[in-house]
Amino acid sequence: MSNAARIEMTGGDFLFYEEGVSDSVGRLIETLDKERIAIGKALGISILPDPETGMRQGYMLEANYGSGYHKAPGFLGIGAQPQLDHRYLNEDVGYGLVFMSELGQQIGVATPGIDAVINIASIVMARDYRAEALRTPESLGIADLSAEELATL
Repeated sequence: MSNAARIEMTGGDFLFYEEGVSDSVGRLIETLDKERIAIGKALGISILPDPETGMRQGYMLEANYGSGYHKAPGFLGIGAQPQLDHRYLNEDVGYGLVFMSELGQQIGVATPGIDAVINIASIVMARDYRAEALRTPESLGIADLSAEELATL
């Protein structure tokens, strides 16, 4: 969402990570990643921060959410999506973030950053990602399970 105007104005004619991830965008990514990690922790799952995973897999050089992305050799030359209404945004929000938000709520983990991005994406895209419920704990049949029960699956 941090590059929405740039995508619309250029048709995605910029390098997504090299030019699209600044330190401020990195802070947003970090906030969402910390919430993802907190959900895992509540389920008894240890989840590595994304930049640490990137370093271990060899496509990032530093465990930093800003410069770690825009200097990452594994992301060099990757162009942005050509329009906002694209599967990258729609799937990340509709399937990923909505699921994490609802799972967090179910197990008592606050997700204010994730919720904010869902709300902003819904406004910008003129669609209600929550109402679409593309993937939720309910749609997966796990909505009535506690964190302890989920951890045993």
